[in-house]
Amino acid sequence: MYTRHFSLREAPFSITPDSAFFFPHEGAQAALNMLLVALRSGEGFLKIVGEVGCGKTVLCRQLLKTLQDECVTAYIPNPDMGPDDLLMALIRELGVEVPPPLNRHKVLNALHDCLLRHAEAGRRVVVCIDEAQAIPLRTVESLRLLSNLETEKRKLLQLVLLGQPELDEKLLRPEIRQLLQRITFSEYLGPMAAHRVPAYLAHRLATAALSEATDSKVFEADAAQSIAGFSEGVPRLVNILAHKCLMLAYGEDEHRVNVRHVRLAAADTPGVRAPVPWWLSWQGVWRGKRSGAKKASTKQFQDDRSGGAL
Repeated sequence: MYTRHFSLREAPFSITPDSAFFFPHEGAQAALNMLLVALRSGEGFLKIVGEVGCGKTVLCRQLLKTLQDECVTAYIPNPDMGPDDLLMALIRELGVEVPPPLNRHKVLNALHDCLLRHAEAGRRVVVCIDEAQAIPLRTVESLRLLSNLETEKRKLLQLVLLGQPELDEKLLRPEIRQLLQRITFSEYLGPMAAHRVPAYLAHRLATAALSEATDSKVFEADAAQSIAGFSEGVPRLVNILAHKCLMLAYGEDEHRVNVRHVRLAAADTPGVRAPVPWWLSWQGVWRGKRSGAKKASTKQFQDDRSGGAL
């Protein structure tokens, strides 16, 4: 709708995960670095836990994109399935063909042979499982058994779990504690720091730009900070607010997004909270101090009177 108005090739704030828009803020870059170093070191089981909307899927796709020339990779976006279905999804991702009739033993042998061939050719196999908090308990044990596939020197399969905080709760269950012990490295992915949001907005605009002449400073400085406050740095909420702001500016034939646009967008967006103005916050602290001082002074006066009467 507004792409031509702002000289853009595509919508810059789509909430569909796209590694082309990956923004390496401190948390995302730390998580990616951990994954790359651990996988290249041969670690077998890794975990990323992040809040809703903080970019786990984009991070996963950026990881797969980075590894595509050095590893065989597989991606399972929805692991809410039984053990056999998960195994079938894995062999499909790896391009393993198993002639019917199928049974678990035959499929496991075919997978093992495939992994051995890749290992002999010097290729590592990395499997990323997104939304891992949705894995049923009976399927988690299958993952542990898959992590047993190894030679004397190396793991045949490296697994990366990415999920919401409920994943940590699930892994603490006593019946699957053996899997938790196999996770050698983990990282938490949280919201962006507020001061990184303006750069994030400019990055996405520049990535979607039609040409180098496209203006990437569409958001005024106070508008960008206002988006940071309303979204609390959650990338998905930043995208939703920014998209609505561009629509509002386009509707008014404006080429700049201001604070008014942000407030209108926030009022129309569930899940955002109005940030507390600094002056109101300070006023509250100041009033609290004055109230405390007044109470202390009154008590001291009463104590003095009481002492004098005695």
